Amino acid sequence: MAIPTITREYRLPKADGFKSLVIQDASERPPKSSEVLLKVHAVSLQYPFNQKENPVVCSDMAGEIVALGDDVKGWSIGDRVSPNFTLDHLYGHATPDLWRTTLGAPIEGVLTEYKLAPHTLVRTPSHLSYEEAATLPCAALTAYNALFGPVPLKGGDTVLVQGTGGVSVFALQFAAASGATVIATSSSDAKLDVAAKLGATHLINYTKTPNWDEEVLRITNGRGVDHIIEVGGMGTLAKSVAAVGCGGWIHVVGFVAGQGDVSNVPLGLLGKSAHLRGILVGPVVLFEQMNRLIVAQAIRPVVDRVFAFEDAVAAYEHLESQKHVGKVVVEVSKD
Repeated sequence: MAIPTITREYRLPKADGFKSLVIQDASERPPKSSEVLLKVHAVSLQYPFNQKENPVVCSDMAGEIVALGDDVKGWSIGDRVSPNFTLDHLYGHATPDLWRTTLGAPIEGVLTEYKLAPHTLVRTPSHLSYEEAATLPCAALTAYNALFGPVPLKGGDTVLVQGTGGVSVFALQFAAASGATVIATSSSDAKLDVAAKLGATHLINYTKTPNWDEEVLRITNGRGVDHIIEVGGMGTLAKSVAAVGCGGWIHVVGFVAGQGDVSNVPLGLLGKSAHLRGILVGPVVLFEQMNRLIVAQAIRPVVDRVFAFEDAVAAYEHLESQKHVGKVVVEVSKD
Protein backbone atom coordinates (compact mmCIF):
# COMPACT_ATOMS: atom_id res chain seq x y z
CA MET A 1 0.00 0.00 0.00
CA ALA A 2 1.03 3.60 -0.51
CA ILE A 3 2.31 5.33 2.63
CA PRO A 4 -0.53 7.56 3.88
CA THR A 5 0.07 11.28 4.10
CA ILE A 6 -2.98 12.17 6.21
CA THR A 7 -4.23 10.68 9.48
CA ARG A 8 -7.25 11.48 11.64
CA GLU A 9 -6.42 11.92 15.31
CA TYR A 10 -8.02 12.88 18.62
CA ARG A 11 -6.46 15.76 20.56
CA LEU A 12 -7.26 17.18 23.98
CA PRO A 13 -6.93 20.98 23.77
CA LYS A 14 -8.09 21.68 27.34
CA ALA A 15 -7.13 20.14 30.66
CA ASP A 16 -10.75 19.53 31.63
CA GLY A 17 -11.30 15.89 30.76
CA PHE A 18 -12.36 13.88 27.74
CA LYS A 19 -15.34 16.07 26.77
CA SER A 20 -12.92 18.52 25.18
CA LEU A 21 -11.64 15.88 22.75
CA VAL A 22 -11.62 16.98 19.12
CA ILE A 23 -11.01 14.91 16.01
CA GLN A 24 -8.92 16.49 13.27
CA ASP A 25 -6.80 15.73 10.23
CA ALA A 26 -3.01 15.82 10.51
CA SER A 27 -0.17 15.23 8.09
CA GLU A 28 1.78 11.98 8.30
CA ARG A 29 5.43 11.62 7.25
CA PRO A 30 7.28 8.45 6.18
CA PRO A 31 9.20 6.58 8.89
CA LYS A 32 12.79 7.52 9.63
CA SER A 33 15.52 4.87 9.36
CA SER A 34 14.80 3.23 12.76
CA GLU A 35 11.04 3.80 12.81
CA VAL A 36 7.98 1.92 11.64
CA LEU A 37 4.62 3.27 10.56
CA LEU A 38 1.70 1.49 12.20
CA LYS A 39 -1.86 1.29 11.02
CA VAL A 40 -3.84 1.52 14.26
CA HIS A 41 -6.63 -1.03 14.42
CA ALA A 42 -7.79 -0.67 18.02
CA VAL A 43 -7.12 1.46 21.11
CA SER A 44 -8.09 0.76 24.71
CA LEU A 45 -8.88 3.69 26.97
CA GLN A 46 -7.48 5.22 30.12
CA TYR A 47 -8.47 8.60 31.49
CA PRO A 48 -6.66 11.35 29.54
CA PHE A 49 -4.09 13.47 31.36
CA ASN A 50 -2.77 16.77 30.03
CA GLN A 51 0.97 16.47 30.60
CA LYS A 52 1.62 18.54 27.51
CA GLU A 53 -0.35 21.06 25.53
CA ASN A 54 -3.00 19.63 23.18
CA PRO A 55 -1.81 16.00 23.11
CA VAL A 56 -2.99 13.12 20.98
CA VAL A 57 -4.48 10.91 23.72
CA CYS A 58 -4.20 7.24 24.72
CA SER A 59 -1.28 4.90 25.20
CA ASP A 60 -2.58 1.41 24.37
CA MET A 61 -3.00 0.17 20.83
CA ALA A 62 -2.71 -2.82 18.53
CA GLY A 63 -2.08 -2.52 14.84
CA GLU A 64 -0.04 -3.64 11.89
CA ILE A 65 3.18 -2.46 10.32
CA VAL A 66 2.56 -0.71 6.99
CA ALA A 67 5.99 0.87 6.37
CA LEU A 68 9.53 0.26 7.64
CA GLY A 69 12.55 2.51 8.00
CA ASP A 70 15.67 1.45 6.09
CA ASP A 71 17.54 0.25 9.19
CA VAL A 72 14.72 -1.71 10.82
CA LYS A 73 15.51 -5.41 11.21
CA GLY A 74 13.38 -8.30 12.42
CA TRP A 75 10.01 -6.84 11.39
CA SER A 76 7.97 -7.15 8.20
CA ILE A 77 5.07 -5.36 6.56
CA GLY A 78 1.85 -6.79 7.96
CA ASP A 79 3.23 -7.87 11.33
CA ARG A 80 0.68 -7.45 14.15
CA VAL A 81 2.27 -5.46 16.98
CA SER A 82 1.89 -3.06 19.88
CA PRO A 83 4.33 -0.40 21.07
CA ASN A 84 5.15 -0.41 24.78
CA PHE A 85 3.37 2.07 27.07
CA THR A 86 6.73 3.81 27.60
CA LEU A 87 8.49 3.48 24.27
CA ASP A 88 12.12 3.43 25.45
CA HIS A 89 11.56 1.30 28.57
CA LEU A 90 13.18 -1.91 27.38
CA TYR A 91 14.24 -3.54 30.67
CA GLY A 92 14.84 -2.79 34.35
CA HIS A 93 13.27 0.06 36.30
CA ALA A 94 11.87 3.17 34.64
CA THR A 95 13.72 6.45 35.09
CA PRO A 96 12.54 10.05 34.65
CA ASP A 97 14.20 10.11 31.23
CA LEU A 98 12.39 6.95 30.18
CA TRP A 99 9.06 8.33 31.39
CA ARG A 100 9.46 11.19 28.95
CA THR A 101 8.80 8.60 26.21
CA THR A 102 5.35 7.63 27.54
CA LEU A 103 2.60 7.57 24.94
CA GLY A 104 -0.39 9.88 25.33
CA ALA A 105 1.76 12.53 27.04
CA PRO A 106 4.52 13.47 27.42
CA ILE A 107 4.64 12.33 23.77
CA GLU A 108 1.81 12.03 21.29
CA GLY A 109 -0.55 9.13 21.88
CA VAL A 110 -2.21 6.49 19.74
CA LEU A 111 -5.86 7.51 19.25
CA THR A 112 -5.07 8.13 15.61
CA GLU A 113 -5.38 6.20 12.36
CA TYR A 114 -1.60 5.93 11.81
CA LYS A 115 1.23 6.10 14.32
CA LEU A 116 4.99 6.37 13.88
CA ALA A 117 6.94 4.42 16.49
CA PRO A 118 10.46 3.15 17.14
CA HIS A 119 11.12 -0.43 16.12
CA THR A 120 11.14 -1.62 19.78
CA LEU A 121 7.74 -3.27 19.40
CA VAL A 122 6.03 -6.30 20.91
CA ARG A 123 4.41 -8.94 18.74
CA THR A 124 0.68 -9.50 19.31
CA PRO A 125 -0.41 -13.00 20.46
CA SER A 126 -1.82 -14.64 17.35
CA HIS A 127 -5.04 -15.90 19.00
CA LEU A 128 -6.13 -12.37 20.00
CA SER A 129 -8.17 -9.91 17.95
CA TYR A 130 -6.85 -6.38 17.58
CA GLU A 131 -9.46 -5.22 20.07
CA GLU A 132 -8.26 -7.75 22.64
CA ALA A 133 -4.58 -7.06 21.99
CA ALA A 134 -5.09 -3.31 22.46
CA THR A 135 -5.81 -3.92 26.16
CA LEU A 136 -2.35 -5.34 26.89
CA PRO A 137 0.20 -2.47 27.00
CA CYS A 138 -0.98 -0.80 30.23
CA ALA A 139 -3.59 -2.74 32.21
CA ALA A 140 -2.31 -6.25 31.47
CA LEU A 141 1.37 -5.35 31.86
CA THR A 142 0.70 -3.54 35.13
CA ALA A 143 -1.05 -6.62 36.51
CA TYR A 144 1.70 -8.93 35.28
CA ASN A 145 4.43 -6.71 36.74
CA ALA A 146 2.63 -6.78 40.09
CA LEU A 147 2.26 -10.55 40.28
CA PHE A 148 5.49 -11.63 38.58
CA GLY A 149 7.87 -8.93 39.76
CA PRO A 150 10.57 -9.29 42.47
CA VAL A 151 8.90 -12.29 44.17
CA PRO A 152 6.79 -13.98 41.48
CA LEU A 153 3.40 -15.47 42.19
CA LYS A 154 3.41 -19.25 42.58
CA GLY A 155 0.77 -21.93 42.52
CA GLY A 156 -1.06 -22.14 45.82
CA ASP A 157 -0.69 -18.44 46.64
CA THR A 158 -3.75 -16.36 47.47
CA VAL A 159 -4.38 -13.13 45.58
CA LEU A 160 -6.86 -10.37 46.43
CA VAL A 161 -8.02 -8.19 43.53
CA GLN A 162 -9.96 -5.01 44.24
CA GLY A 163 -12.76 -4.30 41.80
CA THR A 164 -13.27 -5.43 38.21
CA GLY A 165 -11.44 -2.75 36.26
CA GLY A 166 -8.80 -3.54 33.67
CA VAL A 167 -5.80 -4.19 35.93
CA SER A 168 -7.78 -6.19 38.49
CA VAL A 169 -9.41 -8.41 35.86
CA PHE A 170 -6.06 -9.17 34.24
CA ALA A 171 -4.56 -9.93 37.65
CA LEU A 172 -7.46 -12.31 38.32
CA GLN A 173 -6.89 -14.09 35.01
CA PHE A 174 -3.11 -14.33 35.41
CA ALA A 175 -3.38 -15.55 39.00
CA ALA A 176 -6.02 -18.17 38.22
CA ALA A 177 -4.03 -19.38 35.20
CA SER A 178 -0.98 -19.77 37.44
CA GLY A 179 -2.68 -21.91 40.06
CA ALA A 180 -3.41 -19.25 42.68
CA THR A 181 -6.59 -18.82 44.69
CA VAL A 182 -8.27 -15.49 43.90
CA ILE A 183 -10.46 -13.39 46.16
CA ALA A 184 -12.33 -10.65 44.28
CA THR A 185 -14.11 -7.61 45.71
CA SER A 186 -16.71 -5.36 44.10
CA SER A 187 -19.75 -3.29 44.98
CA SER A 188 -21.75 -5.15 42.32
CA ASP A 189 -22.97 -8.73 42.58
CA ALA A 190 -23.30 -8.83 38.80
CA LYS A 191 -19.64 -7.93 38.40
CA LEU A 192 -18.70 -10.52 41.00
CA ASP A 193 -20.54 -13.12 38.93
CA VAL A 194 -18.25 -12.22 36.04
CA ALA A 195 -15.23 -12.51 38.33
CA ALA A 196 -16.35 -15.99 39.35
CA LYS A 197 -16.59 -17.05 35.71
CA LEU A 198 -13.03 -15.78 35.17
CA GLY A 199 -11.70 -17.93 37.98
CA ALA A 200 -12.23 -16.12 41.30
CA THR A 201 -12.86 -18.61 44.12
CA HIS A 202 -14.12 -16.20 46.78
CA LEU A 203 -16.31 -13.13 46.23
CA ILE A 204 -16.85 -10.17 48.56
CA ASN A 205 -19.36 -7.38 47.97
CA TYR A 206 -17.72 -4.58 49.94
CA THR A 207 -20.98 -2.63 50.10
CA LYS A 208 -22.64 -5.49 51.94
CA THR A 209 -19.43 -6.36 53.79
CA PRO A 210 -17.67 -3.06 54.49
CA ASN A 211 -15.12 -4.78 56.76
CA TRP A 212 -13.91 -6.84 53.84
CA ASP A 213 -10.44 -7.15 55.39
CA GLU A 214 -11.95 -9.21 58.21
CA GLU A 215 -13.72 -11.41 55.65
CA VAL A 216 -10.41 -11.97 53.84
CA LEU A 217 -8.82 -13.11 57.10
CA ARG A 218 -11.78 -15.43 57.74
CA ILE A 219 -11.45 -16.94 54.26
CA THR A 220 -7.72 -17.49 54.74
CA ASN A 221 -8.07 -18.85 58.30
CA GLY A 222 -6.27 -15.81 59.67
CA ARG A 223 -3.24 -16.15 57.40
CA GLY A 224 -3.97 -13.26 55.06
CA VAL A 225 -3.17 -13.10 51.35
CA ASP A 226 0.14 -13.22 49.48
CA HIS A 227 -0.60 -10.50 46.93
CA ILE A 228 -3.07 -7.60 46.84
CA ILE A 229 -3.85 -5.57 43.74
CA GLU A 230 -4.40 -2.21 45.43
CA VAL A 231 -6.45 0.07 43.19
CA GLY A 232 -8.11 2.12 45.91
CA GLY A 233 -5.04 3.90 47.25
CA MET A 234 -5.30 5.75 50.54
CA GLY A 235 -9.01 4.98 50.85
CA THR A 236 -8.42 1.21 51.09
CA LEU A 237 -4.75 0.89 52.03
CA ALA A 238 -5.29 0.41 55.78
CA LYS A 239 -7.68 -2.50 55.13
CA SER A 240 -5.21 -4.00 52.66
CA VAL A 241 -2.49 -3.93 55.32
CA ALA A 242 -4.90 -5.73 57.64
CA ALA A 243 -5.68 -8.34 54.96
CA VAL A 244 -2.14 -9.05 53.71
CA GLY A 245 -0.24 -11.99 55.14
CA CYS A 246 3.19 -11.96 56.76
CA GLY A 247 5.78 -11.31 54.08
CA GLY A 248 3.03 -10.53 51.57
CA TRP A 249 2.92 -7.87 48.87
CA ILE A 250 0.57 -4.93 48.38
CA HIS A 251 0.90 -3.68 44.81
CA VAL A 252 -0.31 -0.08 44.50
CA VAL A 253 -1.66 0.54 41.00
CA GLY A 254 -4.32 3.21 41.55
CA PHE A 255 -6.11 5.57 43.90
CA VAL A 256 -9.80 5.41 43.00
CA ALA A 257 -11.12 5.19 46.57
CA GLY A 258 -10.18 8.73 47.56
CA GLN A 259 -8.68 9.76 50.88
CA GLY A 260 -8.31 7.65 54.01
CA ASP A 261 -6.39 7.37 57.25
CA VAL A 262 -3.02 5.76 56.53
CA SER A 263 -1.31 6.76 59.77
CA ASN A 264 -1.06 3.15 60.95
CA VAL A 265 0.13 1.74 57.63
CA PRO A 266 3.90 1.87 58.37
CA LEU A 267 3.47 0.07 61.68
CA GLY A 268 1.16 -2.50 60.10
CA LEU A 269 3.66 -3.25 57.34
CA LEU A 270 6.48 -3.51 59.84
CA GLY A 271 4.56 -5.90 62.05
CA LYS A 272 3.96 -8.26 59.14
CA SER A 273 7.27 -7.78 57.29
CA ALA A 274 4.98 -6.96 54.36
CA HIS A 275 5.95 -5.10 51.21
CA LEU A 276 4.28 -2.01 49.71
CA ARG A 277 5.24 -1.63 46.04
CA GLY A 278 4.23 0.98 43.50
CA ILE A 279 3.71 -0.32 39.96
CA LEU A 280 4.28 1.88 36.91
CA VAL A 281 3.40 -0.48 34.03
CA GLY A 282 6.60 -2.27 32.87
CA PRO A 283 9.35 -2.74 30.28
CA VAL A 284 9.35 -4.43 26.88
CA VAL A 285 11.08 -7.56 28.22
CA LEU A 286 8.26 -8.06 30.74
CA PHE A 287 5.65 -7.43 28.03
CA GLU A 288 7.18 -10.27 25.99
CA GLN A 289 7.20 -12.59 29.01
CA MET A 290 3.56 -11.75 29.71
CA ASN A 291 2.56 -12.56 26.15
CA ARG A 292 4.15 -16.00 26.49
CA LEU A 293 1.87 -16.70 29.46
CA ILE A 294 -1.14 -15.38 27.52
CA VAL A 295 -0.34 -17.71 24.61
CA ALA A 296 0.48 -20.74 26.77
CA GLN A 297 -2.77 -20.46 28.75
CA ALA A 298 -4.89 -19.16 25.83
CA ILE A 299 -5.95 -16.19 27.97
CA ARG A 300 -8.40 -13.81 26.33
CA PRO A 301 -8.68 -10.24 27.65
CA VAL A 302 -12.09 -9.10 28.84
CA VAL A 303 -13.37 -6.39 26.50
CA ASP A 304 -16.50 -4.83 27.92
CA ARG A 305 -17.54 -2.87 24.85
CA VAL A 306 -16.13 -1.68 21.51
CA PHE A 307 -16.93 1.78 20.13
CA ALA A 308 -16.41 3.20 16.65
CA PHE A 309 -13.55 5.68 16.13
CA GLU A 310 -16.03 8.48 15.61
CA ASP A 311 -17.66 7.68 18.99
CA ALA A 312 -14.56 8.07 21.18
CA VAL A 313 -16.25 10.60 23.47
CA ALA A 314 -19.12 8.16 24.06
CA ALA A 315 -16.52 5.49 24.83
CA TYR A 316 -15.00 7.73 27.50
CA GLU A 317 -18.46 8.40 28.92
CA HIS A 318 -18.96 4.64 29.28
CA LEU A 319 -15.57 4.36 30.98
CA GLU A 320 -16.46 7.18 33.36
CA SER A 321 -19.76 5.48 34.29
CA GLN A 322 -17.78 2.60 35.84
CA LYS A 323 -20.39 0.17 34.58
CA HIS A 324 -17.77 -1.76 32.66
CA VAL A 325 -15.92 -4.96 33.53
CA GLY A 326 -12.49 -5.19 31.95
CA LYS A 327 -11.54 -2.73 29.22
CA VAL A 328 -13.33 -0.25 26.95
CA VAL A 329 -11.97 -0.23 23.41
CA VAL A 330 -12.20 2.01 20.34
CA GLU A 331 -12.10 0.34 16.92
CA VAL A 332 -9.99 2.65 14.77
CA SER A 333 -9.71 0.70 11.53
CA LYS A 334 -12.52 -1.37 10.08
CA ASP A 335 -10.30 -3.39 7.72
